[in-house]
Amino acid sequence: MKRRPAFATLAVTAALALGLSACGGTSTTPQASTGASGGESAGAAPAAEFNVALTKVFNPSTKKGGTLKFANSGDWDSLDPADTYYGYSWNFIRLYGRALTMFKSAPGAEGATVVPDLAQDLGKASADFKTWTYTLRDGVKYEDGTPITSKDVAYGVARAFDKETFPNGPTYLNDMLDWPKDYKGVYKSKGADFSSAIETPDDKTIIFHLKQPYSAFDYLTQMSPTMPVPEAKDTGAKYREHVISSGPYMFETNEIGKGFTLVRNPNWDASIDPNRPALPDKIEVQTNVNADDLDNRLLSGDIHVDIAGTGVQPAAMSKIVPDPALKAQTDNPTIQRLWYTSINPTVKPLDNIECRKAVEFAADKTGYQAAYGGELSGGAIATNLLPPSIPGAQAIDLYPSAGGTGDVAKAKEHLAACGQPNGFETNIAYRAERPKEKATAEALQQSLARAGIKLTLKPYAQADYFSLYAGKPPYVVENKLGLAVNGWGSDYPDGYGFLQQITDSRVIRETGGSSNTSVRIPEVDKMFDDSLQEPDATKREAIWTAVDKRVMEEAVVLPGLWAKSLLLRGKGVTNVFISDGQQMYDYVAMGVQ
Repeated sequence: MKRRPAFATLAVTAALALGLSACGGTSTTPQASTGASGGESAGAAPAAEFNVALTKVFNPSTKKGGTLKFANSGDWDSLDPADTYYGYSWNFIRLYGRALTMFKSAPGAEGATVVPDLAQDLGKASADFKTWTYTLRDGVKYEDGTPITSKDVAYGVARAFDKETFPNGPTYLNDMLDWPKDYKGVYKSKGADFSSAIETPDDKTIIFHLKQPYSAFDYLTQMSPTMPVPEAKDTGAKYREHVISSGPYMFETNEIGKGFTLVRNPNWDASIDPNRPALPDKIEVQTNVNADDLDNRLLSGDIHVDIAGTGVQPAAMSKIVPDPALKAQTDNPTIQRLWYTSINPTVKPLDNIECRKAVEFAADKTGYQAAYGGELSGGAIATNLLPPSIPGAQAIDLYPSAGGTGDVAKAKEHLAACGQPNGFETNIAYRAERPKEKATAEALQQSLARAGIKLTLKPYAQADYFSLYAGKPPYVVENKLGLAVNGWGSDYPDGYGFLQQITDSRVIRETGGSSNTSVRIPEVDKMFDDSLQEPDATKREAIWTAVDKRVMEEAVVLPGLWAKSLLLRGKGVTNVFISDGQQMYDYVAMGVQ
């Protein structure tokens, strides 16, 4: 997820046109995406080729049937559209939920194009870009045959406002819409009139009212909170156990912590969904599968897709890279993602900027890179936040060292300046199910020890990592989580979409679920507000660079790698391609032979 500008429709139109033109002439999109043939029915497996799925469809097919098998090394944060924020979840959720808009299911840059989904057209903006109107398609229904209305979409957005019940999930709509004063969501403000934020004059029309202009609003309506929720079927925090489907698949079983199965939704109508081919008859997802075992099962053909989309583990890398036949079954995209470590200024002695700078200088990022499997599967060593492909990104290196190995002498200078000449102790959090994050924490433990900084490793469950642990400020302080291993891919393609949710202090919630865990800089918050009022793209891009530099000056983020991943194509999977919108394989398009 990532990017885009913030004021003139011309900027959005130009971006969409650029996405279309940049795709390249060899791409083939699946039938449901274009109305044209997506290739012959699957027969003999096509010749494998390294990186073939970066810009075109590998193994195109229109064949329906079979079971597509996914596995996840951890558990979901939540299947509820109001309560999920992992990139793989936003990719997958489109199989059982329809938002107002979505990223087009297409290879390469074309896949970052926003298209209508539940809505029949993209949003219609007022002249000042503060009011956005959408009209639903005719005939859309839930799995039980009940018509989907605009009130269901409004209810879905309003319930997502409640961050105590739904601690995960994006906050853009919470922050931008003109909610009534003291509004707390559909449960705590039951029956409240929120028409100042969202109006539904009839069953097909939904109107959003913003507090400030925003020309890229279609990027926000592709996010999961605009998926409809029928109020009569809402069970609050338990809704994740059975989400009512508005997409081509519905839940047959759901065992939290083990996995779930999707089957065809009999009330989904392909004729009013141009975005989803819905090829498999069934989709199985296993959760909490050991990451190395997952890779082995993917290699053997026991499963088809590693759903996290972050690439194979180092053990599998050692098998794949030297073997030309195996390497030909992989794709190595550069993605708009940063692997990084939060440095929490609320945890002593890291409340002293000099101690934080000592961490920046002491870190050996070559160890960070090795933890992710090297440059091929990990990425390039990062010196600041913005990945180079984000418009306006510039290289910033305030804490230089030879080849990224760290500068221990400089680190000790800053330790002396912060009154800790012999170093200090703190804890480092990471997601227990992610071997690469454990290896990162261990690498930092070793490299920071050279300067006298002692780290104790603290693993936490992926599903609750942000809601209960690393993203919950009181827990961070009480448990002395001075460092937290983290990662971020942009929500949509521009500097705002990459930076805002991880550096705007207003995203931080004491109740947990914060995507920003360490950046509390009022000057940065104001820069984001200024960007929403800036019509000039070049000036907006300069703001993103200024935010990046200001965060680095405060030393509250240790950038690790601008990410790459080595993705393995599952055996017998059809319509495989990397989408720039998803920055991993596009799960909507996939089928099986």
